[in-house]
Amino acid sequence: MRWVVIDSPIDELSVAVDGTGVCGVHFGAVDDAGEADDPRLDEAIAELRAYFAGELTDFTVPLSVRRGSEFERAVWHQMTLIPYGEMRTYGEIAAAVGDPGGARAVGVACNRNPIPVIVPCHRIVGAGGKLVGFGGGLPRKRYLLELEARVALQRSWGA
Repeated sequence: MRWVVIDSPIDELSVAVDGTGVCGVHFGAVDDAGEADDPRLDEAIAELRAYFAGELTDFTVPLSVRRGSEFERAVWHQMTLIPYGEMRTYGEIAAAVGDPGGARAVGVACNRNPIPVIVPCHRIVGAGGKLVGFGGGLPRKRYLLELEARVALQRSWGA
């Protein structure tokens, strides 16, 4: 696994790839990060920069998820189905994975998401759209949701 640290509007992000694809995104710098001299890292960095610039709404980098329970993987998959600029509640995701009473378990799975931002756990909110829970902190979650809302609105109005 190779790590690189990049600057972003939500502070430093550490991005990791393995032989298959992106396997980790962490808020802040990791100690063993190096140079981005891997084509997979270059692609992930380019897509993240385009995302933060409002130019990319769908990540296409290959992902490598090798951990997580069956439930967590199902939740992470559901995250990837939430359209850019939209949100779902923890309860809606729980129902989508077949556990209508599992909103709290969805929250735990969100917290264990190994690839935040790219696998958009920030798009999952509390009942009634309440801004709750995010491993990167609520200010980062708010920033990501506002970025996506602004870009989606600009695109829908042709601005």
